[in-house]
Amino acid sequence: MQGYDKHAYEPFAVTVDLAVFTVRAGALRVLLVERGQEPYAGRWALPGGFVQPDEAAETAARRELAEETGFGDVDGRLHLEQLRTYSEPDRDPRMRVVSVAFAALVPDPPEVSGGSDAARAAWLPYGSTAYGPLAFDHDRILSDAHDRVGGKLEYTCLATAFCPPEFTLGELRQVYEVVWGTELDPANFRRKVLATPGFVEQIPGASRLTGGRGKPAALYRAGGAVSLHPPLLRPAPEPSEGTRP
Repeated sequence: MQGYDKHAYEPFAVTVDLAVFTVRAGALRVLLVERGQEPYAGRWALPGGFVQPDEAAETAARRELAEETGFGDVDGRLHLEQLRTYSEPDRDPRMRVVSVAFAALVPDPPEVSGGSDAARAAWLPYGSTAYGPLAFDHDRILSDAHDRVGGKLEYTCLATAFCPPEFTLGELRQVYEVVWGTELDPANFRRKVLATPGFVEQIPGASRLTGGRGKPAALYRAGGAVSLHPPLLRPAPEPSEGTRP
């Protein structure tokens, strides 16, 4: 364009970061990579990297995920939801970097291995102190993403994807408790689930012993609904001692 000088502005880079969660063995896990290069060599971080000039952000996110972890979306199950943009001027010590972050909660993901500039990759327990502070501002991104995926369970039927094909309401409740990080009242949870049209379907005559001396628990399968009406909302957090009336 005539009269436009692209060199009149300070250049900056655009990156993508991915917060990918799953539920394994009754625990919430997040996909992290160990950085193999400076800055923050040896620190754990979210998978991600620089957007190339000919790429859209989501294209770059899927490419970086495959390159750094080996997690390729071969069967189209990986739904990436754009989380937000992180643009604080000092978030990267190399230069001004703006990051577009994505979040996902995926059932039964593949095993992962390091690649590209990631020394290794692993599904690590969310909230663990074993991997220490993450590189860059990734602790903040991860926290924001955790809140987002928790919200997905409020309004969608995604939780059933983490259960066996035939499951008890207790097994479904455990998915919510793991992702939300809070215990739920079994009777109240049961009432809300069964009152939500299309969420689950009871399997006639099927039941399973779940331990203890109680009677066998009824078995259910995922219903035909995609979204929950009304939503299954998270319990309000208990007020801290300093904020009690």
